[in-house]
Amino acid sequence: MFLVMANPFSLEGETALITGGGSGLGFGIAECFVRAGARVVLVGRRTGVLEAAAKVLGKAADFEAYDVTKHDQVDTLIKRVTGRVGPISILVNNAGIHLKKSAIETTPDEFNAVLQTHVVGSFSLARAILPGMIERQHGNILFMASMASLFGIPLVAAYAAAKSAYLGLARSLATEVSRSGVRVNVIAPGWIESDMMQKTLKGDPERARKILSRTPMHGYGTPEDVGLAATFLCSPAARFVTGVVLPVDGGVSIGF
Repeated sequence: MFLVMANPFSLEGETALITGGGSGLGFGIAECFVRAGARVVLVGRRTGVLEAAAKVLGKAADFEAYDVTKHDQVDTLIKRVTGRVGPISILVNNAGIHLKKSAIETTPDEFNAVLQTHVVGSFSLARAILPGMIERQHGNILFMASMASLFGIPLVAAYAAAKSAYLGLARSLATEVSRSGVRVNVIAPGWIESDMMQKTLKGDPERARKILSRTPMHGYGTPEDVGLAATFLCSPAARFVTGVVLPVDGGVSIGF
């Protein structure tokens, strides 16, 4: 039996909290969510960036300055946000930091800082938001992984460990909460035009050449490409999709 929907890709009535939402992939996701009818709350450390981004997005956007590593403040954040915009039905764990350094030069403190931002910060937010989603029997949690989650990339041991941890965390959560109406999925972006990508490739033309040579679509993606995939995964169109890892990579993960 088919469920009749005017637009199965609509996010009307949804409220999404997007970490790292003021720029890059987070902002690309926010733009697509707003176009699909959702309300968005942009979260990040830089108030000015968040305010400017929310202004561009219009009335459907709000923002909240918050450092995802401040785990003891997460409940206060969620109470503040929900008190202002209502229940959160979509959580996008996108905030992250990058560290390009050889493994033997990476200190344990540097390694831990990357894990705290990506893994512990995301888990902390999911843990705080999940009770409400489970109570309402409705919600979506989305983790932004990486090509570093799928295959070995040199000089990014901490980042690769953090992004790989997302896969296990998302799969475990999916098995726990999907029966309660909460779907959990992962997007693994390939090489997407962003400030982080520019920093990664800076001064390394050979790496850029290698990336393009193994990308079947022979180009870089855009934040909108990731945003459209995120919209699908959080929409009724993906109502029977949970626990998946969706590469948005122009074919990098299957290229040679």
